[in-house]
Amino acid sequence: MILQLPIAWFQLARQRVRFLVALAGIAFIVVLIFMQLGFNDSLYTSAVKVHQIIKGDLFLISSQYKSLTAKQSFHRERLYQALGFNGVESVSPLYLRFAKFKNPINAQKFSIYVIGFDPGKPVLNSPEVNQNLDMLKLPNVVLFDRKSRSDFGPIAENFEQGNTEQTIEIFGFTARKGYRVKVGGLFSLGPSFGVDGNLVVGDSTLFRIFDLNSGMVDVGVINLKPDADPAIVLKNLRNHLSKDVLVFSYQEFLDFEKQYWQTRTPVGFILGMMLVMAAVVGIVIVYQILHSNISTNLVAYATLKAIGYPNKYLLSVVFQQSVILAVLGYIPGLAISIGLYNVVRDATGLPMEIRLNQASIVLIVTILMCFASGVLAVNKMRSADPADIF
Repeated sequence: MILQLPIAWFQLARQRVRFLVALAGIAFIVVLIFMQLGFNDSLYTSAVKVHQIIKGDLFLISSQYKSLTAKQSFHRERLYQALGFNGVESVSPLYLRFAKFKNPINAQKFSIYVIGFDPGKPVLNSPEVNQNLDMLKLPNVVLFDRKSRSDFGPIAENFEQGNTEQTIEIFGFTARKGYRVKVGGLFSLGPSFGVDGNLVVGDSTLFRIFDLNSGMVDVGVINLKPDADPAIVLKNLRNHLSKDVLVFSYQEFLDFEKQYWQTRTPVGFILGMMLVMAAVVGIVIVYQILHSNISTNLVAYATLKAIGYPNKYLLSVVFQQSVILAVLGYIPGLAISIGLYNVVRDATGLPMEIRLNQASIVLIVTILMCFASGVLAVNKMRSADPADIF
């Protein structure tokens, strides 16, 4: 019986500097994969932030709808037609617009997302917004997103310090003259890849800011009766409403938005491509590490063959080294990634967070990547002939 020695570990640890450099290379790849996954995840998570706080069972949108950040409206009468269907309890219009926000400190204007609805028919599942519905019923009062990027000035900080009389100036994108509103409260939502900050307003205030009438709606929120079957109501609405509108369930609404950012925007394609490139670069780096180690220890492998160790065992040594490198390189990579996630989250406001399932996926990918590199590197091992070496 051939004695099984921990050769894989001894070969790696014998040259400490090379071993540490190899671990640094693996850790770099782990950080690269974590960052690409984090950006991918934050793209899709932030894209549906507004969707997730809309309180409804079904959603009515224009047939030209692409995403919440692209303006597509439909006639308000379609929403009232939906109210006549069996199983529909109530309908509410939701208005979504981009405006220019004038920073009160430096007077620079920045794009901000404005969410409007009838305060008498609240459609947002946000405790902070719902606690301030009476404020939204007042003319020219808005709620400011405390998680908005710092470009908008210290609005949230001033309000939290007791300055509840702040006024800000909002411009419609085609307007030359601003419209002054009062900050009546704060809520938390946060930015996304397409939005830097958010305001919530009552519908009457929104109409005045943008000089609109109430004839067009951006999203129709449909609430069903408790005993209604959502699938049946959804089918009836799709079959009988005009084809200039689409009807989505909650999950379909989310999936449509994510698909838009994934397939129809440059940022979705770029992030996906960079994730693939990170994996390819990782395989190449680990291959070079393993190939170099095999070349250095070729005499040792030939000696083991000469004393009776089979090729199968020697090949297993390479795969053991792959696992060792993957696991030991993953640990510092994870630690560095946690720190970088915090930096990115603080700098951009994006929801960068390492979750357990994400960390597990990266570990598995790292091990598989190292195994793939091992498969490519073992050809050098097979060529280790004792007769040639000695």
